[in-house]
Amino acid sequence: MLSVIPVLSRRALGRATLARHLLLERAPLDPETTVHDLLGLQAQVPAVPYTALWTRLADPDPTAASAALSARRLVRAATLRTTVHTLTAADALLLRPLVQPVMERTFAGTAWGRALRGHDITPVLAHAAALVAERPRTRAELAPLLAGRSGHLDAEALSWAFSYLVPVVQVTPRGLWGASGRAALTTLEHWLGRPVPELERGTALEEVVLRYLRAFGPAAVRDVQAWCGLTRLREVAERLRPRLRRFRGEDGAQLWDVPDGVLPGEDVPAPVRFLPEYDNATLGYAHRARVVADAEHIPLQGGPGGAVGTVLVDGLVSATWALHRTAGPGGTALLHVRPSLPLGAAAGDVETEGERLRAFLAPGAAGEVRLATA
Repeated sequence: MLSVIPVLSRRALGRATLARHLLLERAPLDPETTVHDLLGLQAQVPAVPYTALWTRLADPDPTAASAALSARRLVRAATLRTTVHTLTAADALLLRPLVQPVMERTFAGTAWGRALRGHDITPVLAHAAALVAERPRTRAELAPLLAGRSGHLDAEALSWAFSYLVPVVQVTPRGLWGASGRAALTTLEHWLGRPVPELERGTALEEVVLRYLRAFGPAAVRDVQAWCGLTRLREVAERLRPRLRRFRGEDGAQLWDVPDGVLPGEDVPAPVRFLPEYDNATLGYAHRARVVADAEHIPLQGGPGGAVGTVLVDGLVSATWALHRTAGPGGTALLHVRPSLPLGAAAGDVETEGERLRAFLAPGAAGEVRLATA
């Protein structure tokens, strides 16, 4: 007798995502555990991970995450989709070798990659690694030091090649809470004091897919691939089939999940949550309808530091936000919210939660939440 595969509605999938991303209830976890459980936080903008942790944790202490970066238990490295993520040191060592083909493919498609096509730049990359081991350097600092190392090749292209093709990290103070720093690079191996391992690729991919499903599932193979940038993961899912449960989405897509993945049900209330501009709850899928309302979401322009993002109302992105600050001793911080559709009775909760965020991002500054009309 053929078994019937359960169908999960868009709303049920959304509730599962919210639960697993700690967006239904704030969790009593520390930053390192959270970063591990979510397989990293988007970190192109250095302040973004702190907002991501603030909206998820019961006691969001930004200095704890900052201390973990200083102690090198957390690192900032380009991995998933070639974008910078905050990762645990162990996950940086796990993910970076796996995404090497993505880094190479992406770089080859850039203007710098095309300029270097057909040239053996291995000796130049080794020289660059030695230079950043002496002291961390930005790409702009590295480029003139690489000039002439490989004939007529463009030095800027070589510095970009190094940042793509060699496992590197952005070193502190960049990414620290309340601090700033240049995007200076050194190798992952040098920063952590241990080599990047040679993984058994098949086993490592299975581990990553299982962890993705635990944090993001139920999900389709195309979702996993969109999250990490890798391809041909269907064969990995098929190998894992005996260890997974299966569902179907409303669109008929096959969805995979770990056996004990949380499925809270579509009727569970979802509180208002503010997300940073880059957040894996919204970016970690090929098809984002489970968490994004069908509306025109117009991003707001914020001040420096990446203080912009989206607002979840009843589990769906329904508004955008931005923080605007004025400098000086009497500086103010105004948090603007632009609904993408009418908020109804949730407007009060949006203002309340927005004030909490405003106070977190601009402690001590006078100001208010200004809610525009949809």
